[in-house]
Amino acid sequence: MISYFSWKEFDKSVEHIANKCKLLDFSGIYGVPRGGLCLAVALSHKLKINLLSEPIKNSLIVDDVYETGITLNTFKDIEGAMFFVLFSKIKPIWWNTVHISEKGEWIVFPWENTANFKNDRYEYIKKRGII
Repeated sequence: MISYFSWKEFDKSVEHIANKCKLLDFSGIYGVPRGGLCLAVALSHKLKINLLSEPIKNSLIVDDVYETGITLNTFKDIEGAMFFVLFSKIKPIWWNTVHISEKGEWIVFPWENTANFKNDRYEYIKKRGII
């Protein structure tokens, strides 16, 4: 299944996260490369907090998708950090999400090259031994 995530949906998601975080005091925001970078920049502007080049104590850490947890788990032990993703493929436990999606759903983000997404999806599936 392929879903297209629009800029309008992205803006609504940024607003949702900003509303959840607006009363909290963060040392900055870190976007996990590459998927979290657009979200981090948008939230940095919206919340008026510094964009970080690496996550630190009390930072807001964001990414596009939580699927296996491999990426976000590397930051899990950062003291005082709060975590947000746009999409989670499982019910959130210690992180927050805006949307829950199916495990097999492939999400095409508005900043991605739509001409290449089919090849990206194929390589992703191949790498995980699904095909």
